Amino acid sequence: MQWETVIGLEVHVQLATQSKIFSGASTAFGAEPNTQACAVDLGLPGVLPVLNEGAVAMAVQFGLGINAEIPEVSVFDRKNYFYPDLPKGYQTSQMYHPIVGPGEVEITLEDGDTKRIRVHHAHLEEDAGKSLHETFTGEMGQGMTGIDLNRAGTPLLEIVSEPDMRSAGEAVAYLRAIHAIVTYLGISDGNMAEGSMRCDVNVSVRPKGQEAFGTRAEIKNVNSFRFVERAIAFEVERQIELLEDGGKVVQETRLYDPDADETRSMRTKEEANDYRYFPCPDLLPVKLERDYVEHLRATLPELPAEKRARFQNELGLSAYDAGVLSASRSMADYFERAKEVCGDAKLAANWVQGELSGQLNRENLSIDDSPVSAEQLGELLSRLKDDTINGKAAKQVFFALWNGEGDSADEIIEAKGLRQVTDTGAIEGMIDQVIADSPKQVAQYREAAPDKRGKMIGYFVGQVMKASRGTANPQQVNQLLKEKLDG
Repeated sequence: MQWETVIGLEVHVQLATQSKIFSGASTAFGAEPNTQACAVDLGLPGVLPVLNEGAVAMAVQFGLGINAEIPEVSVFDRKNYFYPDLPKGYQTSQMYHPIVGPGEVEITLEDGDTKRIRVHHAHLEEDAGKSLHETFTGEMGQGMTGIDLNRAGTPLLEIVSEPDMRSAGEAVAYLRAIHAIVTYLGISDGNMAEGSMRCDVNVSVRPKGQEAFGTRAEIKNVNSFRFVERAIAFEVERQIELLEDGGKVVQETRLYDPDADETRSMRTKEEANDYRYFPCPDLLPVKLERDYVEHLRATLPELPAEKRARFQNELGLSAYDAGVLSASRSMADYFERAKEVCGDAKLAANWVQGELSGQLNRENLSIDDSPVSAEQLGELLSRLKDDTINGKAAKQVFFALWNGEGDSADEIIEAKGLRQVTDTGAIEGMIDQVIADSPKQVAQYREAAPDKRGKMIGYFVGQVMKASRGTANPQQVNQLLKEKLDG
């Protein structure tokens, strides 16, 4: 039997406010445990929440960024459940009237095609604390759990997709698209390693052609693109194997273990009525004036899809190059600054995706941490473009900049004597010397059939470039060599 995979994602994005959603406590990452949880976050008697306007604005900006409906009124509800890291015994969330209504996100597939994934809604809520299972041991050596409540009350935007994805690849592409949108907007740093963005993955399978959905399993709190892909792959295989053996898939919550590369059952899946939602009595409904929404719309930056289209239509980049360079705001900004300096979009695109990205990957650095600034790279490319240096020398200059051997391309070019030799007389002198020193190779070249000489000339080019310490203009060298050898 052929099976079809059905996937929906619930993406949790920590919003980049300075304080929490209902209190003035700090949201800074990395503080000592339990030093950033105030009385409001702990739900102590007598405290009242006050809604953070910054979180509202960021949620609306996201909604506008995915062309979603922005309801005039949204309402906060209490979602009741007990976990050790949820000290109030309930989470303040939005169930029935979320702040962002239906929208859509365009994803680019591996074959270059695009697909639109519907977003059901996005709602604001507070994050819970964090349970730490690995750090603590009791007096008898038994495992213990510590609770860090610093994260409790951090504003979250939960983005709930429709079950429109049909493969792990599509799910990862959607997650990357969400990541790009929130980071372009500046409403989250999207740091998955620090928990700023994580997702719950809903996976089911059904026979090919069947309209009804199969029973889904929810994989909780997956925090990397790679883990999302691997978790889905395992879960799909598990469900298909179970069904083909005559079993049934149980609706449940599962956890992905990256070390074992498997999902494991945590608990049966709760339904909405298990949480006993009701409107939060401490918070008034949020009413958004149209002028306020339009003001936020006017503040939106150029988003990934728009930037990708401009890179193609105005700068003449290929669809692939435009997609890579617009995937992150940092990459796009770096490319555009380098392009402005050197005046050549294609040259800048090639170097940003090639030498720069390759070196960043080798040293496990982000583009924000690049030792070579966009302005420095742009200046280097200007010198390559105006023939001050050749391609080989350009790579030497790049690595010298990377290693801090100078503040500018011009400084390094002069210090290392890399300025390209374009004087015809000087190049001819080097060629004459190479020919004189290579009688055997010259004879072989001249005896060879014309169609064989193209490869053989490489020896002479190499010798001339060696004599010039790599500074001779390669095009001139090739042309003059051919004239002298063929003559």
